[in-house]
Amino acid sequence: MDELDELPVVTDASEEYLNPRQRLDYRAEREACLEWLLTFGKKPDEASGYAPSTLKQGAYRTDRFYRFVWDREGGYTANVTHDHADAWMKHLARGDTSSTHKRNCQKAIKRLFKWRQHEHGLSPWDPDITFASDSGTNPRDYLTREERSAVREAALEYGSVPNYGNLTPAERDRWKQYLAQRFEKPKSEIRPADWDRANGWKIPSLVWASLDAGLRPVEVKRSKVGWVDTDNAVLRIPKEESSKNRDHWVVGLQSRTAEALDNWLEEREAYPEYDDTDSVWLTRKANPYSTKTLRYLLHQLCDIADIDTTHRQMSWYTIRHSVGTYMTREEDLAATQAQLRHKSPETTMKYDQVPVEDRQDALDRMG
Repeated sequence: MDELDELPVVTDASEEYLNPRQRLDYRAEREACLEWLLTFGKKPDEASGYAPSTLKQGAYRTDRFYRFVWDREGGYTANVTHDHADAWMKHLARGDTSSTHKRNCQKAIKRLFKWRQHEHGLSPWDPDITFASDSGTNPRDYLTREERSAVREAALEYGSVPNYGNLTPAERDRWKQYLAQRFEKPKSEIRPADWDRANGWKIPSLVWASLDAGLRPVEVKRSKVGWVDTDNAVLRIPKEESSKNRDHWVVGLQSRTAEALDNWLEEREAYPEYDDTDSVWLTRKANPYSTKTLRYLLHQLCDIADIDTTHRQMSWYTIRHSVGTYMTREEDLAATQAQLRHKSPETTMKYDQVPVEDRQDALDRMG
């Protein structure tokens, strides 16, 4: 399973702990669990699994759990039990990590025992203690209105190069060297078409669609050409492809986003790496975008836009949370639920708050 390659099956710490035969046994155990979670873990009866991005951090946490058990038992075992899980929860409770971390560890172990229940017929794990989240009902960090505009503009600047015809021979030679490194091809093979590609519409269309639709990383990865309806300025996301929902979704776009998508889909036809796929966007290496590559892209855009990311959790979800925050402000929770494709209204409720800059303006008016 290709998706398994995205997950930490056996970490370096566990590699060092185990002998060669134990490593093989542990790898087989981990692969069986993760493959089941990817395919069936969310809703086994419907063969609905989790996205790799959802499971990745949990895979690290369960790996730490196994090592906790090995230390406790004095050696390797794949037979982890409910008692082991309860002991780890007590160990976490005594630690100084955040409640959110402890809660996420518990969630990962619940998924592990969900698989063990399926695989070995064990009873479900009912933990002795539970942990509350630190964040309560508040959304995570989000882009302000000004930052959203700045990121939108930065997408037009990202990776752009001067016009080929406006360069002197010496300047053109320097830019050829840059493009050769960027596109990983010999400098002698750089052509004017490479200038056009550097100034293309892939990044603006990806970023602008995410700024409008609040696309999750997994939705960027799964995006299909058939989703895009530029005539009506919407994305039509089928329930089989959207994350965390049971319904088809029609998601509104700005007219300029629809135009950027239209430009990109026309440009996309010229690139051979898209010949055998209906993915809307692929990375420079012709791979689907991942949480990691999208986070890197956002940080690059913030650098261009001169947005300080210090002490901020700046992931692709930061864009999504800004959509929820301001859609609720401009419209209502029903509009936000539809735009962000939330299955449960309770999920949308965390956006029922006034953005901090609006509260600051109110304080100024209050004197």
